[in-house]
Order: sequence, then C-alpha cells, then structure tokens
Amino acid sequence: MRTPASRVAVVTTGGTIVSRIEPATGLAMPVMSGAALLECIADRVDIEAIEVLDLMCVASPHITPEHWLALQRAVAELVARSDIAGVVVTHGTSTLEETAWFLDVTLDTGKPVVLTGAQRNASEPDFDGPRNLLNAIRICRCPEARGMGVLVALNDHINAAREVRKTHTLDVETFQSGEWGFVGAVAGERVIFHRRPMRPLYVPLTGEGLPEVDIVSMYAGASGRLVDAAVNTGAQGLVIQAVASGHVNGAMFDAIVRARARDVPVVIATRIPNGGTRVGYGFAGSTRQLVDAGAVLSGDLSAWKARILLMLAIQAGLSGVEALRELFDTGIAARDDDLGKTPT
Repeated sequence: MRTPASRVAVVTTGGTIVSRIEPATGLAMPVMSGAALLECIADRVDIEAIEVLDLMCVASPHITPEHWLALQRAVAELVARSDIAGVVVTHGTSTLEETAWFLDVTLDTGKPVVLTGAQRNASEPDFDGPRNLLNAIRICRCPEARGMGVLVALNDHINAAREVRKTHTLDVETFQSGEWGFVGAVAGERVIFHRRPMRPLYVPLTGEGLPEVDIVSMYAGASGRLVDAAVNTGAQGLVIQAVASGHVNGAMFDAIVRARARDVPVVIATRIPNGGTRVGYGFAGSTRQLVDAGAVLSGDLSAWKARILLMLAIQAGLSGVEALRELFDTGIAARDDDLGKTPT
C-alpha cells in the first residue's frame, strides 16, 4: 500500500516525448496527452498514484520566459501539497537544461523535481520516453532525492540542473555533466546517487516579469556591433559568450565598455564546455580588463544559464556589479566548500 507522500505529479509541456509522426507529412509533432504517455508504462507503475497536468504542448525551441513562469507557478503549487512526493516535468530536449536551471533557482523546496524527455518520438520502435518517464517517477519517490534540487534524468543517468548540458542532437546519451560527472543513475528499480550537487542559489520571483537579456557571441573578427545593437534595441542585460576563459577582442571590449557606460549589466561566459571563466591575462579584451570595466564572470555557467541567472537577478533588483559578482561567485565558493555535503 502506498503512503500519501508517494504520489507523484507529472506535468507535460510538449517536446519529442509527446510527439508522433503525422502520416500526412511524415514529420513528428507534439500531440500526445500526459494520460497517453502514462499508458506506455501502465504495466510497470501504479498510474492511479500519479497525477497528470497537461500544462502546455509546445516544441521546446518555442519555450519562452513566459512559459517558465507558468511552469514555475504550477510546480510550486504541486510541491506545496503534502500528498505530493515530487514532480516530473516532461519537456523537449532542445531547451530542457534552461528550464531545469530556471526552476532550480526559483523553486524553494526540498522535494524532488525531475525533468525528463526523449530523443526518439513515440512512433519509433525504440522510443526512449517510457523508460525516461518511469525513471523520473522512481527518482521522485526516492528519499535520497530530497534536497538535491532540480534534476535531469534521461537514459538511466541523473544530472544536476546547474551542470547538465545537451551534447548530441540525436544520441540518447545526449545529457552530460562534463567534468563534474553524473550525480546518479537508475539501475532497474533502484535509484543510486554518487554525490550530492551543491544548491546555494535561490532567487525569488517578484511578479514583475523577466527583463530582456541578450547573448552575444565572440568569434574571430567580431566587430562589437551586435553588442551595440542589443543595447540600442532595449536589452536590460548582456551575456557575452567569450572565447577561452572569458576573453574578447578589442572591438568587442570597446562595445562592452559602451554598454557599461549605460549601466547595462554584462556577464562574461565562455563557449568552451569545461573549465569556466577566470582572470589570467592582461591583453586588451582579456578577463582582467573586462572585470576592471565592470563585467561579471559567469564561473562554470554556460552563456544560456548565465542569461537566466542575470534575468532573475535584475528582476530581483540585483543589477549592481558587486551584487552580481556575489551572486555568480556563490556557486564557485559553494562548490569548493560544500561539495559532497548534505543540504539541510
């Protein structure tokens, strides 16, 4: 007999996991309901103990900050209920890591929230959605998953929201955690955790909406005009996807200085998957010069995750350089100090 706290909510948002091939076009579209998805695992789980909320049905490239806000409200309401052990969110894999990180920073709960999806649609004979969904439900019912923050579970692996990245367009082994490694795995019916991710960041939502923050990439010969264009068209913050450990060329540096002169917050990330940003060189456009000009280094956050944190910071009134540096540095300090410790 299940206890009331073993009830799991499944929130569907669209994506490949609820997609089938349309006969007329031969192309996959998100058309399945959550109930239809659950039927795929009805022989392996008590579906009467699972509650389904079909919140939206969109392809994940179409996910917007407004969708994040609606999803955050829905998940927050569910985890506040005493009968809900955890929440599974099914999502398209294209932007899944962004949604996971947004929820990780804005949800204040110790209950498991697990995002999952699929690389193969329901019309394919090796559809991976059912196994991923079943594993996500098992994680929600695992006592050791409490306090882990938002997790991403696909292909029997468990990743932390901060660290996870999609690394392959087709492979079912697409989600990885880079140099940090998986936080756990699902082996049969058993959920195994290898380590605990750090969870130092929480930025409450103010209800004021999310500001416009753009990402501009650095590349050989970049002129800086895209930085100017973003500022001139109303960007309230900028993330620069720099090279190496956070460097840009002279023209990009000059454009960033112009943005800072207009009090636009600027965060520097890197296009390199591992290693993060750090001060180490002094040439024009180096991290040393960028920091001296008032830019903030993202640490180990990708450009798209740094954008989310900057959006949340600005809406919470944390747009000053020192406040932003403290916020972005928190993750690095926590990783050094608290890795492996159990959150309270």
